[in-house]
Amino acid sequence: MNSRLCEKLGIEFPLFAFSHSRNVVAEVSKAGGFGVFGAVGQTPENLEQELNWIDENIDGKPFGIDLLIPNRMDHKNENSQTSDDLKALIPNEYYNFVDNVLEAHDLDTDDLWSGKYGIDYTHNMREAGANQLLEVAFRHPITLFVNALGVPPKSVIEKCRDKNILVGALTGAREHAVKHAAAGVDILVVSGTEAGGHCGEISTMVVVPDVIESVKSYQDIFVLAAGGIATGGQMAACMAMGAAGVWCGSVWLTSPEAETIPTVKKKMLEANSRKTIRSRSRTGKPTRQLQSAWTDAWASPNALQPLEMPLQGVLSRPAMDKIDTKAAVGHAGAVALSTYYVGQAVGLMNEEKSVKAIVYEFMEDYVEAVERLANTIK
Repeated sequence: MNSRLCEKLGIEFPLFAFSHSRNVVAEVSKAGGFGVFGAVGQTPENLEQELNWIDENIDGKPFGIDLLIPNRMDHKNENSQTSDDLKALIPNEYYNFVDNVLEAHDLDTDDLWSGKYGIDYTHNMREAGANQLLEVAFRHPITLFVNALGVPPKSVIEKCRDKNILVGALTGAREHAVKHAAAGVDILVVSGTEAGGHCGEISTMVVVPDVIESVKSYQDIFVLAAGGIATGGQMAACMAMGAAGVWCGSVWLTSPEAETIPTVKKKMLEANSRKTIRSRSRTGKPTRQLQSAWTDAWASPNALQPLEMPLQGVLSRPAMDKIDTKAAVGHAGAVALSTYYVGQAVGLMNEEKSVKAIVYEFMEDYVEAVERLANTIK
């Protein structure tokens, strides 16, 4: 494709794939797009193993990494709080509420808070943990670092510059985009409310041109559109608005290469676009996810208000881990409760396809859409 961004990154097609699956990352890059590995839930040791695997299986194609690093990485109070400190800050009524939700679906909760379930990655969102993951990432040939939690710290941007690594950041509003641009970010991932995971309130069709207008004085910045995008036609529409490419996460979740557990994948394949909900029940911040008995419980009139980040995540992770574990072996109550981050594009994801097939369909649909547009000008 004739694209400055493609030329800069050495790729054929500006389709960026965010995924927690190393297989998805490698397959997208090998097919001509750009895979980005979501690493916030990794330990340094596991991240080293995952990136080694990607290095060995990506055929020399470029890829990137996504982390959640706070701009103020010198907040001593946050760094001093251990996992046990955070658990102690959660009122007992919240533990009781979660127990009741699971027990109402015939799930035993005797071992729920024993430490058996739920990996606590809160440490990775603080200075010490974030730096450890960055040190691992910088030992590998990544060409893009993306921060999914506000403006990337100045020190991180400088390190990336020294290593010729482009810096990206997620945003859902023009005022945040301007701050990213002023900080020196190279790529803005502009996410509409249709997106899975953390998302804002403005639709992709509105927020993308709004952000593009707000940063037009920054000539060397690229905008990727995100949120509800699952076809090449949608990609063409976004690029017609001025985006340099698209960032997709949900569309890979029903592929054989994805990390999605089978019971949730089945739900996604059967879901329509109305079967997602924007809820604070997982992390404390609004995240779009598949509607389930879990999200219904937190939206009920008698529900507690979700805690702020990171406490809600500390509370929910053991529950979600146990739910997924039991759902994987067919426990009916766990299946009803099971959910995962996914955008409104889930309604377009009604058939299991390989990652390679999805990328090639994007390319074909994009060409057809551009040709249709070209035929309107005669």
